[in-house]
Amino acid sequence: MVLRTLIVVLLLVFSVPGSAKTYTLKFATLMPTGTAWSKILDDWVKEVEHRSVGRIRFKMYSGGVMGDEPDVLRKIRKGQLHGGMFTGYGIGRIYSPARVLEVPFLFKNTDESDYVRERIMPDLEIGFRENGFELLGWPEVGFIHFFSTKPITSIDDVKKRRIWLWQGDPLGEAFFKAAEIKPIPLSIMDVYTQLSARHGSIDTVYTSTFGAIALQWYSKLNYASHIPLTNAIGGLVISNRFFNKLPPDLQHLLKTTGKEMSDELRRNAREENRKSIAILENNGIEFMFDWDDVDMNELITIRDDAATHLEETNYIPASIFSKTQKLLNDYRSLPKNNPDTPTETEKVISATDQTTPKLAKGISD
Repeated sequence: MVLRTLIVVLLLVFSVPGSAKTYTLKFATLMPTGTAWSKILDDWVKEVEHRSVGRIRFKMYSGGVMGDEPDVLRKIRKGQLHGGMFTGYGIGRIYSPARVLEVPFLFKNTDESDYVRERIMPDLEIGFRENGFELLGWPEVGFIHFFSTKPITSIDDVKKRRIWLWQGDPLGEAFFKAAEIKPIPLSIMDVYTQLSARHGSIDTVYTSTFGAIALQWYSKLNYASHIPLTNAIGGLVISNRFFNKLPPDLQHLLKTTGKEMSDELRRNAREENRKSIAILENNGIEFMFDWDDVDMNELITIRDDAATHLEETNYIPASIFSKTQKLLNDYRSLPKNNPDTPTETEKVISATDQTTPKLAKGISD
């Protein structure tokens, strides 16, 4: 009897791990392998698999093998994939109001964008959830610059270039329309090919400094702008369909580790983007078109016209603009956050423009 009881107990003990339900999370990203960012993502995957004792297993599709971000989102909605790492372009197809954080020339530095993002994050999480996704974290692409085969010293120069537009991006369309620039719409998957072709359709693109290296675009380009258009956002998401099937402990594991990984990725992105400037310069990229070369009133007018269009189309509702503006004014009203001279590498609004300009019609300054 004692022996039989012991056998039953041992069978129960050793059968628990094998009988625990496992979940395979199919995850896609445009992020190329072999980069500092992909290592952080890989470490997160290993941590989740280890801490879940194998109950969550990842199947990773990196480097755009599942297509452009709209392709990945379609596959997630069909259940062929479960999650991914997206730029603002993909985020806009999930919950477009989140892209208020990418409005050109809005934030002077990352301290301002961090302050606003942290305070609207609860609203963003609700917005994602209501649209079928769980927001696990908020990494960052970084400051976006023009890159071209030919010199760019003004907005007029950009108008003369054959500049790429990420096909189907409402924010990009609004900006270029406001700036009276006629872009060439292409999938991001086609950019390198067109830059490489002898008679390619584009000669100018926009991306972060690290992105230019990671995507190898820099090898086909000669010039870049000092002035950043915006600080591009990112999002780590999985479908509600997958997330809601998980037991509470695994949901908690994904939420906590996803946020930690995204925060680390955001810090790393800022550092890598700073270091990438020197790397690009050492590889022949000449940076030009600095703040001294620009008419700030022209940039602010472009921004406000683009914001008006985004509000009128309800891509970014007036209520979101209003809340963002209030938070930004609150931050700037703090004495320590109103320096006489913004930092050179991160400012996106002139030091003479200390008030928050009007973002769209119907929003008071």
